[in-house]
Amino acid sequence: MPRTVGDHQASSTPAKSPKISIVMTIYNREDYLPQAIESILSQSYTDFELILWDDGSTDQSLEIANYYAAQDHRIQIITAAHQGRGPAIADACRFAQGEYIGLVDSDDLLAQTALAETSQYLDTHSAVGLVYTDYQIINADGSIQGYGHHCQRPYSPQQLLVEFMVFHFRLMRASVYRQIGGFNPEFVYAQDYDICLRFSEVTIIEPLKRPLYYYRHHKNNISCEKRIDQILFSKRAIEAALDRRGMAQEFELEFQISAQCNLVSKSPR
Repeated sequence: MPRTVGDHQASSTPAKSPKISIVMTIYNREDYLPQAIESILSQSYTDFELILWDDGSTDQSLEIANYYAAQDHRIQIITAAHQGRGPAIADACRFAQGEYIGLVDSDDLLAQTALAETSQYLDTHSAVGLVYTDYQIINADGSIQGYGHHCQRPYSPQQLLVEFMVFHFRLMRASVYRQIGGFNPEFVYAQDYDICLRFSEVTIIEPLKRPLYYYRHHKNNISCEKRIDQILFSKRAIEAALDRRGMAQEFELEFQISAQCNLVSKSPR
């Protein structure tokens, strides 16, 4: 049964802490939410909790979440007034009980072995604080369109300062996540970029070159609707990183906003 936590309503926390906490924030995603949840519940690795944070949805998203929670005790549902993805993620991650924390967007899909492969990597590489995977683009209907362009970018802490290649899927050590203070709720957009920059300053980040995440392109993507805001918050994240690293006196950020047009096939390849 649900319980009240502050101004939020949440189901009871499992007695035994899971190895992995998956956090999903939801805002009006009724069309894609069932597939997103099912992709997590069908993981080959089963020692996880799924935290579903409903950010004041006005469609049937909360009803869908409740339907799945009634069938699987690993799901926690938390409801709150709408505040936007950045603050919602920061709040939702405070409920995470796992040794590792991962995020899945409510319109995307997780490959069946994603948790098994990423958690095994962290289990066997104790110095690594964050591991991330390749991903494939899917369209609104779920058809695969090909690899995302971030997969082509090799990782380095230096290059991360000007290019966000640490995209999806990411599994983080909760201890390091808390060490750096977690998500900054002031980042309404580009909160993923900001936290990856802060991770890179205290721990090792490693890529796992396997396509274990399916990133959905559709007309209501936040990244499509709020592209300029994403860019401006990315600039803010980079400038903060330069300041933390003591580089602001030596370097300044040369910043440009440009547009690029691409044709994306509507049919599977």
